[in-house]
Amino acid sequence: MPSKAYLCARNQSYQRMTGKYKRKIRRGIVLPLQQFINREKSAGVVLGISIVVALVLANSPWSEDYFHLFEHKLGFFFDGETYLYHSLHHWINDGLMSMFFFVVGLELKREFIGGELSDPRNTVLPIGAAVAGMLVPALIYTLLNGGTPAAGGWGIPMATDIAFSLAIIYLLGDRVPLAAKVFLTTLAIVDDLGAVVVIALFYTSEISLINLAVGVIILLVMWGANKMGVKNVLFYGLLGIGGVWVAFLMSGIHATIAAVLAAFVIPADARLSEANYLSRAARHLRRFGRMQPNGISTLAHEQLEVIARMKSDTRDAIPPSQRLEHAMHPFVSFVVMPIFALANAGVSFAGLDASLVFSTNVALGVALGLLLGKPLGILLSTWVLVRLGAAPLPEGLTWRRVVGLGFLASIGFTMSMFISTLAFTDDTMLLQAKLGIFGASILGGAIGYRLLKR
Repeated sequence: MPSKAYLCARNQSYQRMTGKYKRKIRRGIVLPLQQFINREKSAGVVLGISIVVALVLANSPWSEDYFHLFEHKLGFFFDGETYLYHSLHHWINDGLMSMFFFVVGLELKREFIGGELSDPRNTVLPIGAAVAGMLVPALIYTLLNGGTPAAGGWGIPMATDIAFSLAIIYLLGDRVPLAAKVFLTTLAIVDDLGAVVVIALFYTSEISLINLAVGVIILLVMWGANKMGVKNVLFYGLLGIGGVWVAFLMSGIHATIAAVLAAFVIPADARLSEANYLSRAARHLRRFGRMQPNGISTLAHEQLEVIARMKSDTRDAIPPSQRLEHAMHPFVSFVVMPIFALANAGVSFAGLDASLVFSTNVALGVALGLLLGKPLGILLSTWVLVRLGAAPLPEGLTWRRVVGLGFLASIGFTMSMFISTLAFTDDTMLLQAKLGIFGASILGGAIGYRLLKR
């Protein structure tokens, strides 16, 4: 029978070995992964890889299986009837993408409260550039496709892909001044807001007023709970998903709009103020410091109680909207967006010829709208606002850099692709729109990178 001293020594040796392997795993896998996720450019890199994978699968021997996968239907069956019975592709675009738009809504609310959009006087230039950068592309597309069955695609070239554009500008590092990064970030935020408004007003199907009324009533309940001081995230999650999202999905208004509206009624104030949090944290730390260490790796019950209270106070000191945004952002960036790209970016080039691509002006309208309209609208509006004295050109933001940022804004992949799925049901027009988006986004990103790199 082994002695107690032997068992204790063996246990300590085992703990040292386990700790050594844990430290190796943390240093070799966990920390590098966390650093990659926290980088601004990482989301764009993962999204780019997903696009390449989708294109490879669409043009591989498995292309038929790839396209057929997203045609499978999912839904609910009750008493012989089907409810919310849609294809996997539809669930991705209306379900998963609602999470993306929910995070967009949270980000917009934060920016309006205390971010780049909180003081309009400091954002006149990028807001004006964003508005013109949406209107000029839509005008170019309409000039080429107005009066044709493809006219409804005017919203496609209006959008900017914030993940790709910011990924490229952060790749440039110190070559780009902070003023340029703030300008592009604010522009992209306003652009996202414009895209949400366009989808809500112009890309909806027949509206069921009863379901819409139900969704609005639930939104009002959430807003009232916010004003009454309810901070429970689960409460808002259940009403937002089980109520607002489902009601809007069945009403005919695109479900992603429900996600943005739900985000705007999530409380943006914390249960604990900063001053109260500081005093309580100091009190907890003093109490924890007075406790005698027990000499073993596990904590005493009293120590666990103090730490639990510290964790609870820390949670209460973070506004629910920011807590949700912080928790959901990695999932949206590294799961939702890549899945969306895999489902929508696959374009088969088998049998593709010029007569199919240019049978309408969709591809040309989208490409010119993004590649020409975006930089032109941004540059002209910025020049006019500066010349009129409405806003000064920020220090370090030269006209060459404004042009370069305009070309980065012409990367319209995610939002443009999403709007194209709403604008067209015809497969040929959808294919043409995707080709226009791909061509303009690649060229715009390359040109913008070259201009800003110098």
